[in-house]
Amino acid sequence: MHAGKGTITLSLVIDKEQLPAAAHESQAEYTKAAKQSHADAAQLLQAKEDAGQSHPDATEQPNMRFVTLVSIVAALGGVLFGFDTAVVSGALGFLEQRFHLNGMQLGWAVSCFIIGCIAGAAVSGMLADRFGRKKVLIAAAGIFIIGTVGSALPDTFSGYIIARIIGGLGIGITSALCPLYNAEIAPARYRGRLVALNQLAIVTGIFLVYFVNLAITGYGDDAWDVSSAWRWMFGAGIVPGLLFMVLLFFVPESPRWLIKQGKPDQALPILLKIHGETLARQEVLDIKQVSRQEERGGSIRELFKPGLRLALIAGVGLAVFQQVTGINAVMYYAPVIFKEAGMGANASLIQTILIGFVNLAFTILSLWLVDKVGRKALLLIGSASMTVCLTVIGLAFYTDHTSGPWVLLFILLYVASFAISLGAVLWVVLSEIFPSHIRGKAVAIGTMAHWVADYAVSQSFPPLLHTSGPAVTFWIFALMALITVVFTWRMIPETKGKSLEEIETLWAVK
Repeated sequence: MHAGKGTITLSLVIDKEQLPAAAHESQAEYTKAAKQSHADAAQLLQAKEDAGQSHPDATEQPNMRFVTLVSIVAALGGVLFGFDTAVVSGALGFLEQRFHLNGMQLGWAVSCFIIGCIAGAAVSGMLADRFGRKKVLIAAAGIFIIGTVGSALPDTFSGYIIARIIGGLGIGITSALCPLYNAEIAPARYRGRLVALNQLAIVTGIFLVYFVNLAITGYGDDAWDVSSAWRWMFGAGIVPGLLFMVLLFFVPESPRWLIKQGKPDQALPILLKIHGETLARQEVLDIKQVSRQEERGGSIRELFKPGLRLALIAGVGLAVFQQVTGINAVMYYAPVIFKEAGMGANASLIQTILIGFVNLAFTILSLWLVDKVGRKALLLIGSASMTVCLTVIGLAFYTDHTSGPWVLLFILLYVASFAISLGAVLWVVLSEIFPSHIRGKAVAIGTMAHWVADYAVSQSFPPLLHTSGPAVTFWIFALMALITVVFTWRMIPETKGKSLEEIETLWAVK
């Protein structure tokens, strides 16, 4: 397309290397594909003119201010994740007294939330592929708010359980779709840190809840705590839930989902705003090159075919290993662990806050490292360090049950190692290793596996600690961390700096 002075000259050269499938078809089909790509370029030009941009720039850089703001909004779903995961730790004692819970009921009061998360994650991919990422996230925020209000109001234990499961449905959906959305909207060079914002939001939510619970507990006497404090703890989740829902109305839909739905006219202005003309044009071409695969649909059965089967094993395996290496056993039961190490109960709050601070600080560090060091390298370094730390913790318990300072030190090192590796990198890898036509469903399966493993560890840790002792328990976690090292080395590809379309080709050749 050519225009006079003051306008844009936009030409697009397409050869058989750019459209490899066409090389094996008739010349007529190839010509048709080329004409379609020229039409896409013309549409891109029109979108640019509509956006008020008139001059292409070969040195254009992504609009990181816009992308970062949008990614932060999506990552707020992680705050809900962190809030609902940690809030029950402060409310549990009061729930036990208010509803006269036995040991089994006490465990159910914690884990019922995870059941909701599993169910939410299971349906998230199907819903997101049908209705779009943005609409489903807005609905999930609404479900979370309903569950939060319900958790604060019940007069029966059954009512509490139902409300927590409802809230878990919303968290299960956001835990799958927030990192997926950020991966689909982020430029390849910065995708790691933008997706890792989700993990930063999770640990921020956990860290803030400790202080919210502390402030609410100190507001009244013991009788008020049992009758009302736990209600305010759960009810406080309305604030981040409403904020998340309102801000979602101001972010765009995923451009990749729009193109998949045959709406490139809606996707192009978004890509222009993110990339500028030069990079947006390349992004459109990359997405178009896999359009033939997208036309096949995205059934779950496809994930079990050669190539994609390896991607599924990698994603699900990493999601499971993130949990079976023991992180939530430490996060949920830190006071119990320190008591076993001979430390006083009065120090448990400081220790818990210290763990939360280390988790937050090293998650922030992971945002800088994930796009510089790489995903695979961080996973290998972090899981190897976790193996050492967990082995030493088990040894400390085995040799001396009053070795509290050593246990605390290596638990902090373990949490730091987790935060810079499995904590943040799981969500990055899970959201980028699958092809776009099946990504929603595949991420949902991986996220569901994460929640199932979380439930299994949360339920098994107390009896394992009681029957086998802390030394053996932590050595089991150390073995899982060692297996994670081997699994990462063999199964996880390095995806740093690659576009989502380039990553897709990694599995096509296996």
